[in-house]
Amino acid sequence: MKTKQDFPSINERKAEGVKEDGNGYRVLIVDDSMFVTKQISQILTSEGFDVVGIATDGEEGVEKYKELFPNVDVVTMDITMPKMDGVTALEKILEFDKEARVVMISALGKQDLVKKSLLLGAKNYIVKPLDRKKVLERIVMSLKQ
Repeated sequence: MKTKQDFPSINERKAEGVKEDGNGYRVLIVDDSMFVTKQISQILTSEGFDVVGIATDGEEGVEKYKELFPNVDVVTMDITMPKMDGVTALEKILEFDKEARVVMISALGKQDLVKKSLLLGAKNYIVKPLDRKKVLERIVMSLKQ
């Protein structure tokens, strides 16, 4: 039986979520929707990212960030969540670590909150419904800032 090594790949490319040292970028996902969390997780792990934590609201997200610090490369943060919204959680994470890379995730029609988040220090944003290409593009871009 032939193995993968028997077929040279002409489309070989490095996974976008893998650092130079071969390890995946570490991601904390903060979202109250299990569906969105699963979707982001699948998109990112398929590209070599390492999902190191998941939080279901802003409060839990801030706690998890502090717990995992400094082993988080990027945070995806939903804007609308119970207990503590994403904008407040972003502020608290940036108070704790001004170098934090946070990518906001928002539903259509929340442009004012997205704008506020970017002014506060979010690195980028993604609009739902999630598009695989856009998710990867924006997260990779935020890692290079």
